Amino acid sequence: MYHHKNIFQRNFIFIFIVSLAIYSCKNEKTVGSSFKESSVIKAPKNMVWVESKTFLQGAKEGDKYAMDREMPAHEVTVDGFFIDITEVTNKQFKKFVNETKYKTVAEREIDWEEMKKELPENTPKPHDSILQPGSLIFNKKVNKVASMGDYSQWWIWEIGANWKHPEGPESSIEGKDNYPVVHIAFEDALAYCKWANHRLPTEAEWESAAQGTSVDNIYTWGNNPQALNERANTWQGVFPIKNESKDGFELIAPVESYPPNSIGVYDMLGNVWELTSDWFNVNYYKELNATKKLLNPKGADKAYSPSNPYQQEHVIKGGSFLCNASYCASFRISAKMGMSPDSGSDHTGFRTVVTPDMLKAK
Repeated sequence: MYHHKNIFQRNFIFIFIVSLAIYSCKNEKTVGSSFKESSVIKAPKNMVWVESKTFLQGAKEGDKYAMDREMPAHEVTVDGFFIDITEVTNKQFKKFVNETKYKTVAEREIDWEEMKKELPENTPKPHDSILQPGSLIFNKKVNKVASMGDYSQWWIWEIGANWKHPEGPESSIEGKDNYPVVHIAFEDALAYCKWANHRLPTEAEWESAAQGTSVDNIYTWGNNPQALNERANTWQGVFPIKNESKDGFELIAPVESYPPNSIGVYDMLGNVWELTSDWFNVNYYKELNATKKLLNPKGADKAYSPSNPYQQEHVIKGGSFLCNASYCASFRISAKMGMSPDSGSDHTGFRTVVTPDMLKAK
């Protein structure tokens, strides 16, 4: 089962394999009458209103791919909010960078003294030729794998890979304004949100939006797994060797390439993973007080993941173009994984939310 880890830590794992033989595993719309505000507020550009509702968060009955961290399912109530109809695009992120001169984590020089504080004690320093700005990209040249537990076989640490060069220094986003921006770390997403006067969704808000007008769907379109190829950008065929591209795209796709859900939100399953503000804690659902009404939950008080004890990870949702039943099966609303704050890859992006009080405060 694939799991996100600190991007540099993963790079070290690859290095250890070679050198140390060590490996561990805003169209404007007026909000409808259901929007209980004293004045009419228009939806920000490229956003849609998600009505307040009580719904079932976590693993649904009949979901054969549900994982332990998604259980038990529990009712939550989430107030209404606006959400981006698509993942944040290259065009939108470019505007932010042009106005602020922001430099993403993947573009910055690496500070070894800071990095080693979040790594196992006595981790050896890699050679300076390796300690260069970059990010993880999917290895499209894999033709066989020895073990599905060894994810270094299909991930490459690519020096020079970042949001402007998603497949490495020779690649470009020219002509790809309407693609999701990728190689985004948590810090990068927060910086964009501050500039836009938006914020990242909580996991509960994300699931509320993904449910649309429903309250207990497994998928954004309902409960029919046979509709996956028509409704989401995922991997078909034998992962990671052969992608049959039955859904129309081999890897990442432009936003709005697949039908939206019932409230007009696109690509919440597949395409790229999406950041949320919640800490990733595999025991969070089990430790909830089921007798207490959960209103606008903000997730666990602290992060916890035994598979990545050195990092404080945040929840990511929705899966990506790499999701396959044999790999991560995260093309479901309840699915979640963890991502450390300084991580990024070519299949991770984000979308934002805005609440009425945030608009009033502008």
